[in-house]
Amino acid sequence: MTAANVYQQRPTSGAKAESSLHHADLASLVGKGRKNAGVTVREKKLLGHLTIRGDGHDAAFAAGVHKALGIELPGALAVIVKGETSLQWLGPDEWLLVVPSGEEFAAEKSLREALDDLHIQIVNVSGGQQILELSGPNVRDVLMKSTSYDVHPDSFPVGKAVGTVFAKSQLVIRHTAEDTWELLIRRSFSDYWWLWLQDAAAEYGLSVQA
Repeated sequence: MTAANVYQQRPTSGAKAESSLHHADLASLVGKGRKNAGVTVREKKLLGHLTIRGDGHDAAFAAGVHKALGIELPGALAVIVKGETSLQWLGPDEWLLVVPSGEEFAAEKSLREALDDLHIQIVNVSGGQQILELSGPNVRDVLMKSTSYDVHPDSFPVGKAVGTVFAKSQLVIRHTAEDTWELLIRRSFSDYWWLWLQDAAAEYGLSVQA
């Protein structure tokens, strides 16, 4: 494998970082929404996001990923969640790893060590995207307003993840639990989607969770 320099992008624990919705001050909205709101939003901010590329048909690659992460390599349109860590299929040779804040450097080193002899690519994309978690009995209704993708349980079961058009842009929808979904969004569109969600969820009631 070609030698690769791996950089610790958070050299000190006190380094200042702001999420893409910092300006919206979501923390000030906690507890102010409608009681028994049909939709609850939580900003999963400042997590570590790494894209992994490799040969998904190579048993050594799959074994190396499992050795490093303790997670099986997911197949097409699937996401596997293990605690605060998730691994999602993005394409035939690409996956997205999401880890708790501050763990991305260690995760990258573990992957490179486990996949040392293979042709791979690992890129830290943490600064370019983030996740909004939606939960509650009316989340599916909001999704049906926002995308033409079929989100019926038979078509979109728990564990599925797809990239699709949402409102007037693109994002990734991840179904992580029965009444819980995640929107993987680009940083530059965060404000647009936050405004969209407030409008789309207004009739059901929207609350913000810390």
